[in-house]
Amino acid sequence: MSYCINPTCPNPENLAYSEMCQSCGSRLLLRDRYQVIKALGQGGFGATFLAQDQALPGEPSCVIKQLRPSGTAPHVLQMARELFDREAVTLGKIGNHPQVPRLLDYFEDCEQFYLVQEYIHGDTLQQEVKRNGVFSEARVKKFLSELLPLLQHIHERKVIHRDIKPANIIRRAQDGILVLIDFGAVKNQVSQLAQSDQSALTAYAIGTPGFAPPEQMAMRPVFASDLYAVGVTCIYLLSGKSPKDLDYNPTTGEMLWERLVEISDHLSKVLRKMLEVSVRNRYQAAEEVLRALELEPYLDTLAQSVLIQSSTGSESGILCSNSSANPSGQGVAQVAAAIRARRAKTKNATGTYGTGTPPRVLTAKPTTLESNNSGSSSGQKSNTPRQLDTQGLLTAYLKGRRDFALYNLSMLNLQGVDLSGTNFHSSQLQKTNLQGANLHNSDFGQASLNRANLKDANLSKAYLSNSDLEGADLRGADLSYAYLNHANLRGANLCGANLTGAKISEEQLVLAKTNWMTVRPNGKRGLL
Repeated sequence: MSYCINPTCPNPENLAYSEMCQSCGSRLLLRDRYQVIKALGQGGFGATFLAQDQALPGEPSCVIKQLRPSGTAPHVLQMARELFDREAVTLGKIGNHPQVPRLLDYFEDCEQFYLVQEYIHGDTLQQEVKRNGVFSEARVKKFLSELLPLLQHIHERKVIHRDIKPANIIRRAQDGILVLIDFGAVKNQVSQLAQSDQSALTAYAIGTPGFAPPEQMAMRPVFASDLYAVGVTCIYLLSGKSPKDLDYNPTTGEMLWERLVEISDHLSKVLRKMLEVSVRNRYQAAEEVLRALELEPYLDTLAQSVLIQSSTGSESGILCSNSSANPSGQGVAQVAAAIRARRAKTKNATGTYGTGTPPRVLTAKPTTLESNNSGSSSGQKSNTPRQLDTQGLLTAYLKGRRDFALYNLSMLNLQGVDLSGTNFHSSQLQKTNLQGANLHNSDFGQASLNRANLKDANLSKAYLSNSDLEGADLRGADLSYAYLNHANLRGANLCGANLTGAKISEEQLVLAKTNWMTVRPNGKRGLL
């Protein structure tokens, strides 16, 4: 189908490869190369369309953003042109980053303005929550670990996004990496109000009410404004409620959200500071949030995880994938290096910290529940994974601990235990007995579950992306709505397993064992 983008066209749908619109007579091929297929969305600033670039082999898909000025007066067109140029310059400043859609082209045609960008195939976080339900604390932390390094990259280039929200964050189907879209200052319809150029340009870059903090709504955005929007996004991911559905303190203007979510006191404290109404009391940089979340010990692993996903995510059929050689894992690694460099500067020549309170060491301290393999109390990090025995793990869980990322938990007997909502990211669980265990909504991303016993386990909504499940026993396991993208299922036994709604490919299932009792992702039983 060809789609007419004339705003006044009464019937924009046309036959494929038509040259002229049958309803209004407009040309359908933009710039003699872009064939618009369908409308993707419409807002005050104009509209967004899916198109094909007929000038390139294979006619790859792309996204066209059309700015529609509300009048033809010279000063209105000039203001629209400046806004349009500003968005193009903004995308140019950010550079070729794998978590940002590439700018492919921009042009003016018949007093309409067009941006052509890379098409990101995948679901927004808003769509994910509506389809699969709210995120666990572990998944929200993973979300922050992926988005905050990107935000730091953007802010270092003096760019404020101004419209971060779940609908503007896409999980790319190709590799599961989060991509931030809609960067421009071109947000609202350009009107013919009699304003000076300065005030007019500023007035149309406000953002989305509820996600934008007070200083941004007052047209004075700062870098911390984006951090506020990220905080509001976290509340949506945890509760499924948008800002308009939340109550606010009438005196302070603070969002009342804490009764709606079940998270640790630590994460609550971090989110409270991200959501401070007063910008001076808020975190000022993405790096500060990462430090507060105590993610430093995991940054190198997270960087490697993104590097692996980026290098393996070259599936055919994904439209206009980003071929940049600068994977987003480098952004994570840069943040990790910056944190370590800053801390190193606080040490004096003898290796002790200077005056003032010594910074908190984020590596885990050995307790009676954990074995310290390094045999040292110097506080230095060891490459050896931390360990827990069965009783130590269960005791820690009962005391409220939910983060066991990067632990060696291999060969433990955890049959029938409740470990729901737990973070096992990058942990070792080879040959671990988890038969009948409740692992609902737990994070096993990058974890090794090689030959683990997961028979009859509850893994509904579990995050298993890039995990190693080779030879694992998953007979009768509940994997409904589990996220299994890029998991290694070679030789895994899925006989009788429930995969309803699971994110898993046919190629993965071919490598696993299934039978007529296996419930496929579409909800039907039978061999795959």
